[in-house]
Amino acid sequence: MAKAEFPDFGLTEAQRREAVLGHYYEHPGMDGERGEIWCYSDRFSYVPGDEVTLFISSTAASCDIDVLRDGATEQHMLTISAIATAWQETPDQCSVEGCGWRQSHSFRIPTDWTSGAYRLTLTAEGRDGKPIQAHHLFILCPAAGAKPGRILQVAATGTWTSYNTWGGSNHYQGITGPNRDQYATRVSTQRPWCRGFVVLPQGAPRVPLEVETPPAVAPRYPHMEWAYSTGHSKKYASSGWASYDSHFFRWAERAGYAIDLASQHELHFRPEILDDYDCAVFVGHDEYWTWEMRDAVDRFVERGGFAARFAGNFMWQTRLEDEGRTQVCYKYRARAEDPAYAGGDITRATNSWEAPEIGRPGALSFGLNATRGLYAGWGGCAPRGARGFPVYRPGHWAFAGTGIYYGDLLGAESHVFGYEVDGLDYVIRNGLPEPGGEDIVPEGLEILALGMTSLVEESADIAVEDQFLTDEDGRFVAETLYGSRSDENLEKVKRGCGMIVNFPKGEGQVFHIGSTEWIAGLLRQDAMVERVTRNVLDRALDPSSR
Repeated sequence: MAKAEFPDFGLTEAQRREAVLGHYYEHPGMDGERGEIWCYSDRFSYVPGDEVTLFISSTAASCDIDVLRDGATEQHMLTISAIATAWQETPDQCSVEGCGWRQSHSFRIPTDWTSGAYRLTLTAEGRDGKPIQAHHLFILCPAAGAKPGRILQVAATGTWTSYNTWGGSNHYQGITGPNRDQYATRVSTQRPWCRGFVVLPQGAPRVPLEVETPPAVAPRYPHMEWAYSTGHSKKYASSGWASYDSHFFRWAERAGYAIDLASQHELHFRPEILDDYDCAVFVGHDEYWTWEMRDAVDRFVERGGFAARFAGNFMWQTRLEDEGRTQVCYKYRARAEDPAYAGGDITRATNSWEAPEIGRPGALSFGLNATRGLYAGWGGCAPRGARGFPVYRPGHWAFAGTGIYYGDLLGAESHVFGYEVDGLDYVIRNGLPEPGGEDIVPEGLEILALGMTSLVEESADIAVEDQFLTDEDGRFVAETLYGSRSDENLEKVKRGCGMIVNFPKGEGQVFHIGSTEWIAGLLRQDAMVERVTRNVLDRALDPSSR
């Protein structure tokens, strides 16, 4: 049940505005007199037997590290005591260049550790004698070999990298450019994760509004207000292990599924990892992909694999450099600044997948795209809209055993529809949605559920200066698809949708629930959401049933 009032985090009106519109971020020295500790590793992911190299900067002379496997239960794996540490100077543009810290410690992963996410808690003594802590995480991939009956979950590390605020810059805001006010077109993996990406306290707000928004009030963003008031990253609720990927992995293990974990970067550098599985799963906020990552998934499905995507916002192409340590995405400035437009391979331009010059619409891989979907249930974008997916084809196998009817809302109580969703242009025939309009979609695609979204915070009663999203994304999409940011083109794109779709592809199949928040239904133990998720996974793991 939605709450009647916005939560109060003790902020003044000016602080609430700063929480939403300001640029605050984690940086060396931010904790002042108490002292602090930070950590990153040389890679996102490893396999059993690999050596993990840690880079630590701390005001304390030593620290202890506890390593936990974060699955159905937290399993303590290792304690490393009395690691010598020191404060390390950090470049101003570390977000772009990397921190460049000296190696502090390394350890070898035992060969009997199982695939999953491994959380590191670093504890040291602050200057006031009280503990100071930092958190880090690495992914342990499975050893090679066929794995019938197992799921491979692919963590959205491209999106984690894009949203990481540590050091001041990401693909959204930054301290780059002549006035130190531009987002970074290049970001480094060689820096700590921002606060809230690895662990979060119970009850940290999710992005979709859990408030019955009163009429004629300015949009509010409780998750940003909470972040500002507690010292967490402004982007904690938009990406990371703690807000998204962890909830699916834990649920799957508790539900009895055999599941392994890999970083998205595996798809780019060693796509053969998919050869060992019948089912690959993508969850949460999964926005940034390279061309090579898409190639890996397309080949996997075409030769008989099942891609189950419980995720939203399939939007941007990226490029990787320096063996994956640097991610490039020019985004809104791509046509003006990306070298791919100045004599390079224009198909690799780091623009939206829907940019015509790239020639690879997102729907060709996953059936849906972000430009036809996007915002629902947050800010001023459909704040009082459907919190679940309106179902149009209840007879589909994915809904078996739910008892759901035509027109019912799937997952409304757990708020699975939002905050960013994927859709298609469509038409309604005989009361049922079908692909239509200008989108190129796979043959045989069936739309199972469909809800309304918006690319514009649009209200006759709310001043534009009181809005966070405004119409900027809508105008970007208008320019991307139709060549200009005009009001006429904005009218063509500002009304979007979110969908659940299913389609065959080659010898395999794709099932896509296009919402970043589907995992909220698993987190909140929504029985219908759990049953649909089981139906999809069970079918994926039994090729004879397709």
